[in-house]
Amino acid sequence: LRLVCVSEESREKVLKLEMSSKVFDCIVIGAGIQGSCTAYQLAKNKQKTLLLEQFVLPHSRGSSHGQTRIIRKAYEEDFYTQMMQESYELWAELEKEAGVELYRRTGLLVMGPEKSEGFSKLKDTMQRHKIPTVFLEKQEFNEHISNVNLSEGNGALIDTFAGVLYAERSLQAVQRLFQCSGGVLKDGQTVTGVSPGAVVTVSTGSAVYRGKSVVITAGPWANTLLAHAGLQLPLKVVKINVCYWKEKIPGTYSVDQSFPCFIQMEPKEGEYDIYGLPSNEYPGLMKVCYHMGSETDPDERDKQTDRGDIDILARYVTRCLPGLVPAPAVVESCMYTVTPDHHFVLDSHPSYGNIIIGAGFSGHGFKFSPIIGKVLSQLAMGQVPSHDLSPFRIQRFQSQSKSSL
Repeated sequence: LRLVCVSEESREKVLKLEMSSKVFDCIVIGAGIQGSCTAYQLAKNKQKTLLLEQFVLPHSRGSSHGQTRIIRKAYEEDFYTQMMQESYELWAELEKEAGVELYRRTGLLVMGPEKSEGFSKLKDTMQRHKIPTVFLEKQEFNEHISNVNLSEGNGALIDTFAGVLYAERSLQAVQRLFQCSGGVLKDGQTVTGVSPGAVVTVSTGSAVYRGKSVVITAGPWANTLLAHAGLQLPLKVVKINVCYWKEKIPGTYSVDQSFPCFIQMEPKEGEYDIYGLPSNEYPGLMKVCYHMGSETDPDERDKQTDRGDIDILARYVTRCLPGLVPAPAVVESCMYTVTPDHHFVLDSHPSYGNIIIGAGFSGHGFKFSPIIGKVLSQLAMGQVPSHDLSPFRIQRFQSQSKSSL
């Protein structure tokens, strides 16, 4: 009997050779919630799928970390409301498959200038789609909502089936289900090259992978990767200050006391909404944030220290949320990748049909991730997507997209 010892280095070389000679049905680049949901849908459809992530998991460098997000059907646009109908169903399926709670119903309070176009459109869309809604007259507002001051001239409504998504729990559940479905997840793999072709070659610092199709869901790094395929989209990366505010009396704004999530719609051009979630992840602290931040380089985000949004929030908290201390107790950070119209990019590359792009989720994409994963996987498999993607096509940016093709 002769023992053959193989060095760790040799074993690595063999594995790399096997991986580079293997052709995946699809390679998904970026293991945030959108990429993970896409990869899971592909694996469920018996596609040999590789999911690549540049950072070691779990991490907090992108847009999918943190404890909570809002889930809602309350939108001004019909197409978002329609997509959310199925997204709710898919979240329920994921919750059942994962065997963990991913969603908690709290309701969503939406406040906005009653005569503004945005608030009127929101009301109309919700009524048209028969979304279970409670409309609050000013005189009854305080009977239903305590410790909130409704601004003068504002109307209010409640999306009764809205609530909280447990974000990090959801991301980990989807990645686990992907791997249980036969998918391959590799983290610590920064992509250095994407070479188009009938089989797309994806290079990282340590390996080369090949796929019949590629889905790019790289969040703030989307344009970095698209540059390899001769395309740049009008995407702006901003750093968001995620702020938590201390309750003066613990429990005042607690999820356990049935306090809802909220959105305060802003009246003026150039101003952005303020949103909040009941105290939950940090007991005694309520999450209240401004829905925009300052432009940043995603690799240098810690150098972006602008706190102008926190000043706006402090004034709002003082005026409208009297039960909170008007200075944040905790400030974390996140990044949005924003399109000019704040709608997503869900499309194939204009020159390479087997390179699929999911980008520009503009700070409101998390709740859609199961349906986004479904339509991106359909595009990657050459199928007709199950939703109308015309609002999300690259073509709408004709004058703003730069192509070197």
